[in-house]
Amino acid sequence: MTETILDWKAAGALLIDLDGVLTPTAVVHEQAWQQLFDGYLAETGHPGYRASDYFDFIDGKPRFDGVRDFLASRGITLPEGPLDDDPAHLSVHGLGNKKNLVFNTIVKTTGVQPYPGSVRFVEAAQAHGLKLAVVSSSRNAPAVLAAAGLQDYFPVVVDGEVAAAAGLPGKPDHDTFTYAAGLLGVPTGDCIVVEDAVSGVQAGSAGDFQAVIGVDRGAGRQTLLDAGATVVVNDLDELL
Repeated sequence: MTETILDWKAAGALLIDLDGVLTPTAVVHEQAWQQLFDGYLAETGHPGYRASDYFDFIDGKPRFDGVRDFLASRGITLPEGPLDDDPAHLSVHGLGNKKNLVFNTIVKTTGVQPYPGSVRFVEAAQAHGLKLAVVSSSRNAPAVLAAAGLQDYFPVVVDGEVAAAAGLPGKPDHDTFTYAAGLLGVPTGDCIVVEDAVSGVQAGSAGDFQAVIGVDRGAGRQTLLDAGATVVVNDLDELL
């Protein structure tokens, strides 16, 4: 795929992923997933957790989908359990809730610092009159935005909690991005999606959006282009 020159300032709105795009919390999610599955797999005798597993099966997806897809990669089937299942229980929701506890513990211990280049990009977008929304698979998006001091930039946040309440499928479906555009009151064709995960780029590419900016935080430039990114950058301030 040949990348095109992107005039992002001509858009009406930016629909921006959180973890890995605005904040380095994708790294925290990786750590939390590894801690979760290292412990679980050690007790089952299945092949151990690999760094590539995060990008192959988990990155960008709703938490419980990540649990299901990772377990499927090891040929493991567990009961779903109730949505609020005890983190000590060996179920899809139990493991997902345990991962959330690990994630929040790391965030509270280390704090959240946004990417400086992403903050400059958001401030420039705001100065040009673009509307802004966060679209995240995480159910912790408001807390992470507040911890990073970014909450005032985004009047619309469509996260895992909002998606579940509205009955929206997660990425790689485009529904959460389309829903955010509707809440902003901007036609999807005037919106640009900003994503670092393959599933998120695929979601943006699947919808009727103006363009998809891929941010390469580890997924790989060509991988993001192959997933449908219009342009790929290492940091958003490259577009300023």
